[in-house]
Amino acid sequence: MNAQTPGASPLFGISQASFALDGRDLLKPVSLGLPARRVVGLIGQNGSGKSTLLKLLARQLAPTGGTLALDGRPLGDWGDRPFARRVGYLPQQTPATGGMQVRELVALGRYPWHGPFGRFSLRDSRQVEEAIALTGLAPLAERGVDTLSGGERQRAWLAMLVAQETDYLLLDEPIAALDIAHQLDVLALVRRLAGERGLGVLVVLHDVNMAARFCDEIVALRAGQIVARGTPDEVLTAAALREVYGVDMEVLRHPGLDRPIAHAR
Repeated sequence: MNAQTPGASPLFGISQASFALDGRDLLKPVSLGLPARRVVGLIGQNGSGKSTLLKLLARQLAPTGGTLALDGRPLGDWGDRPFARRVGYLPQQTPATGGMQVRELVALGRYPWHGPFGRFSLRDSRQVEEAIALTGLAPLAERGVDTLSGGERQRAWLAMLVAQETDYLLLDEPIAALDIAHQLDVLALVRRLAGERGLGVLVVLHDVNMAARFCDEIVALRAGQIVARGTPDEVLTAAALREVYGVDMEVLRHPGLDRPIAHAR
């Protein structure tokens, strides 16, 4: 299926990309354009191919078919550091931090700019401090990452991506296992950073109401295929959600946000 925002020039271009493992198609051929400066939510059932698509875009997996490009250039043609200057990736399971302080974690975001042997410059320091300030982590900057709450820890990882100074963020279930207050906090931060920094974001979410609340567009997958794409109003319909999840859902209007909300019948 081809899915492209009308009139938008895509930052990422995906053409008939697929991924198979042990003879099983985890992602069937899909074509998709992802523009800059938009927050796009990726929804669907477990096993629908959401994380696989994100990993392909992040170059964590290589497609078994089709092509993926950044700014019209195949992903495989990008060097590691130039690619990391353009794209930041937050996986579902973040690496162990080994007693690292928040400021030290955020500083890792500058690696693509100075490399393993480069000197940490004044610009690097400024970017780290700005990322800490933007994410509200100044009071926690000297704390160990492992001592933070789940929501604070996610903010620390997001701060690292902000310090990385990229154009696009790929976020794989950044609110998984967080309580509702921290879910709102993290997604509001993503939304604010996208607006203030002009970032493009592709975020995997399980909660369709969170996707409708914080995303400009929603892409829905089922069984490795794109089955819907559009604004929250276009995707959160009873018919579309039935196709995505296979259950009957009722769609209402949020009284304060003028956004659709859905619940199972």
